[in-house]
Amino acid sequence: MNSSSPKSTSPGRPRDAALDEKILRATLRHLSEYGYSRMSIDAIAEEAGVSKPTMYRRWSGKADLATAALTLVRVAEPPPATGNALDDLKAALRNFSRSLLRPNGMALIGTVLAEEEHTPELLKLFRERLVAPRRAIVRETLRAGQASGEISSNADIEAAANLLVGSFYARYLEGLPIGDDWADRVAGIVWKGLR
Repeated sequence: MNSSSPKSTSPGRPRDAALDEKILRATLRHLSEYGYSRMSIDAIAEEAGVSKPTMYRRWSGKADLATAALTLVRVAEPPPATGNALDDLKAALRNFSRSLLRPNGMALIGTVLAEEEHTPELLKLFRERLVAPRRAIVRETLRAGQASGEISSNADIEAAANLLVGSFYARYLEGLPIGDDWADRVAGIVWKGLR
């Protein structure tokens, strides 16, 4: 199932993409305002002007709907590779930063984490749909640097990806600004260690 698109159904009338986005935007607003546990599919359906069966034809349940909506806060993926792995890494991290810093971006991540004990499916889907694809971009960029000889062939790609992505969360939690230069700074420091 596509992370942001409703589940596929049997042949018939095509889904209305504008309606799907309207539902997802309403879901995102409810998730931001009420949190996951108090978010109601009935209330979202009412706000979007659709029936509850319409919702369930598109998404299997609350966790599926919530994580599909969360993909809306993800900024479009960075441009294709330029051939310079360090520049590509910086671009990927700047893109990641923009996604985190969108209104309610970090707060929504906190909402998902707060539900881990009560709704593990929500965190599982969040990891599959948002975390894994973003980390894959960082890892692939680092592997491209290995392939081109820009970084050591025995560099620990997994640890480097954790350091790079984790630096944004750590800075945010400390209450420090994440300026436009943060991605470049952290990429430069980690890159030196990988050479």
